[in-house]
Amino acid sequence: MSIDVLGYAAHSPTADLQPYRFERRDTRTDDVVIEILYCGVCHSDIHNARNDWGRSVYPMVPGHEIIGRVQSVGRAVTRFKAGDRVGVGCMVDACQHCEPCLRGLEQYCAEGATYTYNGTDRHDHRPTHGGYSDKIVVSERFVLKIPDGLDLAGAAPLLCAGITTWSPLRHWQVGLGSRVAVVGLGGLGHMALKLAKALGAEVTLLTRSPGKEQDARRLGADRVVLSSDAGQMANVGGHFDLIIDTVPYVHDLNPYVPTLGIGGTLVLVGYLGPLDPFLNSAPLVMGRKSIAGSLIGGIPETQELLDFCGRHGITSDIELIRMQDINAAFGRMLESDVKYRFVIDMGSLKV
Repeated sequence: MSIDVLGYAAHSPTADLQPYRFERRDTRTDDVVIEILYCGVCHSDIHNARNDWGRSVYPMVPGHEIIGRVQSVGRAVTRFKAGDRVGVGCMVDACQHCEPCLRGLEQYCAEGATYTYNGTDRHDHRPTHGGYSDKIVVSERFVLKIPDGLDLAGAAPLLCAGITTWSPLRHWQVGLGSRVAVVGLGGLGHMALKLAKALGAEVTLLTRSPGKEQDARRLGADRVVLSSDAGQMANVGGHFDLIIDTVPYVHDLNPYVPTLGIGGTLVLVGYLGPLDPFLNSAPLVMGRKSIAGSLIGGIPETQELLDFCGRHGITSDIELIRMQDINAAFGRMLESDVKYRFVIDMGSLKV
C-alpha cells in the first residue's frame, strides 16, 4: 500500500514553501521505509525551489541530507532492520549496470542518477520527493548506515556537504603531509577543513573576508590567508597540492593557480557554469597544474565517509530549526547568516 506523507513543498519559483500532503510509492521488495528525524538544508534546495537551474518540477519537496530510523523493510532487504539509524543522501537510484555504477560512482551514472527530489523514479516514473517530510521510501542499495555514537542532527549535512568535500580529498589521496587549501568558509568549506585536518593534512583557509581566523582554526585550519592581499598570496606561491574551491558563484580562479605546487590541482565543488574572467592557461601548462571538478560521491564512498566520521567524532556545525521556519532559513542562507548548516528537526512537523 502507498504511504501517506506530510511535508513542505515549493509550488512555484516565487512561492514560500508550504505544508503539502502526498503519497510515497508502494513499497517494493528491496525497499526501506524510513521515519525522517532530521534533514539538512542545502544551497541546492534554494536553487531548485526557485528554479535557478531551469529544470524544476512542481510541487517539489526538497531535502537530500536525510537522517532517520527504519520503520519497516521489504522481504528482500538484508542489510537493515526496523529501528536502525540510517541516512539518505542526494541519490535514491541509478542504473546499477554502467561502468561508473559498477565502480561505486553512481553520481556519474551513464544513464543519469535518480536524485532524491526533483527527479523521476526510473521504475514507476513518478516524481521523487525529498526529506522535508516525515517519511521516505528508498531502495536499500541507496540507504546508508549511521555509526553508533554519531550525533544524528549533526550527521545530516555529511550526506551532501560532507561527501562533496570528502570525495576530492580521497580521489587526490590526501593524507599525512599533504598541503591542502580550502577556498570559502561556509557549509562546504567548514566540512573540508575538518576532514582534511583529520586525514593528516596541513590545512589553509583562503578567504576574502577578514576576521575568520579564530573560527577557521577551531575547525582545523593551520593558517588563514586573505586572498585579496597580494603579499599574503605570494607567501603561499607554489605551496598547495590540492585546493578545494567551495565558492558557489562565478569568481576569478586566476589568483589561486599560482599557489598550486607542480602537479597541483584546484577542484571546483561549489560552482557550476562558465568561468569569468577567462582562465589563463599559461600557469597550468608551465607547472603541470590542473583545474578539475567533483560531484558529491558514490554510495561506497559516502559510507566510508560516515564510518570515518564515526571514528573521529566529526559532524557538521549546525543550527537546528523547526520545519515551519524553513522560509526564513532560506533568506538567512542567502545572506550567509548561518554557521554553518541549518538542520530541520522533523519532529516539528507533528506540531
